[in-house]
Amino acid sequence: MSGAPKRDSYDVVVIGAGPAGLAAAATAAEAGLTTLLLDENAGPGGQVWRAIASTPVTERDRLGADYWAGADLVQAARSSGAEIVQRATVWSLDRHLELGVSVGGASSFVKARRVILATGALERPFPIPGWTLPGVMTAGAAQTMLKSSGLVPDGQTVIAGQGPLLWLLAAQMNYLAALPHAFAFVTSPYFAKGLAMMREVRAKVPVVTGVSELAATGDGRLATVTCVAGGRRETIPAELLLLHQGVVPNVNLAMAAGIEHRWDDLQLCWSPVLDRDGSTSVEGIAIAGDGAGIGGAAAAIVRGRIAARAAVEALAPAAAAKLTPMSTFRASLAQAERGLPSSIRCSVRPGSFAFPRATPSSAAARRSRPRTFSTPSRSVRPVPTSSRPIVAPVWVPARAGSVV
Repeated sequence: MSGAPKRDSYDVVVIGAGPAGLAAAATAAEAGLTTLLLDENAGPGGQVWRAIASTPVTERDRLGADYWAGADLVQAARSSGAEIVQRATVWSLDRHLELGVSVGGASSFVKARRVILATGALERPFPIPGWTLPGVMTAGAAQTMLKSSGLVPDGQTVIAGQGPLLWLLAAQMNYLAALPHAFAFVTSPYFAKGLAMMREVRAKVPVVTGVSELAATGDGRLATVTCVAGGRRETIPAELLLLHQGVVPNVNLAMAAGIEHRWDDLQLCWSPVLDRDGSTSVEGIAIAGDGAGIGGAAAAIVRGRIAARAAVEALAPAAAAKLTPMSTFRASLAQAERGLPSSIRCSVRPGSFAFPRATPSSAAARRSRPRTFSTPSRSVRPVPTSSRPIVAPVWVPARAGSVV
């Protein structure tokens, strides 16, 4: 639904309808607690399952099993008895668990006995020279268009930065170039899946490593991408540059609520201080999903259930006794996190760039073969030119102690 909340107070209010929020809302509501799920998007799913209830791609085999796993959780939340409000903006949360909510331009206040924040992650800002040019955007934004509308670029595209999303997006966009309305989305990039994606990308586009400089250039809009790798400067004609430098927990609302955070020197981001149940320093507020630390969809689901079960234990102990034991959830969380590489379990460190001192030469005008830049290999392999758009991911290795 998209109307205002029906009640003034609830046992549990969940903010965010991604994997963690859906799981938390379903668990709390099925235990008999009055539950409100608030989400700012038009439909449930968060980023990982964006448009799961409205995607124009209907053939399940084209979307992949991991993506469609979200449909089952959406259905579980909808049938649980939880009140779900979409297009809702939560603009206030205080220590008394009172929330300010705006829906359709009208604001109201809602009181909760327990609040579960499931606000997910944000892409880390990735500024380079020329990043404000038309034609430069984030990889996450491109993936949003891919999942919600089945749209892919029809011109030469460069993906720049680092992290598993680059390999995933490169694989998806190369596949979609031939099938404009189909995509295979992998929600949990475990090791084997990561290797498969890398092999798929390398079979279609070249990969270059050791990028130390990166710049977007053009007169009024993007025309070329210039980089330096191994002491050699390359200029690539491009119509679209997608930047990505990993993700970090979305802590905006948590910080506004006065929740204690710590600075992660390894990942260079703020993370909330939590106990095993996801509870924070503010009594009654818990955090689940990637907002608690980057872990992916499978881990987020379990974190949501853990936070919800803890709320049920506090508010309705008799109902909690009928739920899945907490020990089972903890074992499931350990299993979900075991296969995740550290760059997914924690935010990806930003790379270090030196700004180019010289402007691109006339080489920018020539049509060179597209290049892909990536960490795992030092080789450069050309790809035969075709009528299909070529995606060239630029994978920039992280360097210790660097901040962009």
